[in-house]
Amino acid sequence: MPPPWLIMEYGRKSQEGSNNMARYRGPKEKIERRLGVKLFLKGERSLSPKSATVKRMYPPGVHGKTFKRRLSEFGQQLQSKQKVRHTYRMMEKQFKNWVKDAVESKHETSETLVRKLEKRLDNVIYRSGLAQSRDQARQVVNHGHILVNGKRVNIPSSEVRAGDTLKVREGSMKSPYFSISVPQWIKAHVPPKWLEVDKDLLTIKISGQPSIEESGLEAKDIRSLIEYYSR
Repeated sequence: MPPPWLIMEYGRKSQEGSNNMARYRGPKEKIERRLGVKLFLKGERSLSPKSATVKRMYPPGVHGKTFKRRLSEFGQQLQSKQKVRHTYRMMEKQFKNWVKDAVESKHETSETLVRKLEKRLDNVIYRSGLAQSRDQARQVVNHGHILVNGKRVNIPSSEVRAGDTLKVREGSMKSPYFSISVPQWIKAHVPPKWLEVDKDLLTIKISGQPSIEESGLEAKDIRSLIEYYSR
C-alpha cells in the first residue's frame, strides 16, 4: 500500500460535506513537495530560488526529511495519476471520466488522452503565453475574456479543435492585465508548434495536434495512470 500522504486527495470539505467536489485552494507547492516533482503550479515563481520546491523538495510535515518508503506498483500508479491530474488542475471525477473516454475511444489511448488534456481551453491559454499558470488561465476564461471563433466561452474545460481561432475580447484588451502584464512576459514565451500565436494582437490559432513530447508529460506516467483506472 502507498503511504498515507500519497493517498490524500488534497481536498477541503465543501458546504455540503463532500470531499470529492471541493477544489483544493491551499499552498500549491505543498502538492509538488508531496509528489516530489515540480509541476510549475506557481508560474514564474516555480522557476525562482524562492520556490518551496527549490528550498524544500521533500514531503511536508515533521518527518518529511526522514520519511522514506518504497512504493508498491499501486503506489506508483497512484502517484502518476496525481502528477498528471494536478498538472492540469482537474477534479478527480472529471479526470476519471476523461481517462475513461480515452480508453473507450477507437484511437491509441495515451495519445488520445494527452490531446484531450492539452486542448482544454484553459491549457491552451496557458500554453499560448496569455497566462503564467493554468490556475491563472482558468480565471482568464472564467471571467469571459476569451472568444473562440468569435463567441465568448467561459468554461475552462471546453475542448478546442484544429482550425479554431481564439482571441481576447476587445473590451478586455484595455484592462491592465492584457495591456500591461501580458506584454511583459509573452514576448519571451515559446508556444508549442501546434499553436500559432500572434503576440501583438493576442490571437491564437489551433494549427495542429499536440503530442506527448510537447506536453512535457512522461509516457510512463500516462501508462501508469491508465493502468490505475483499469484496475
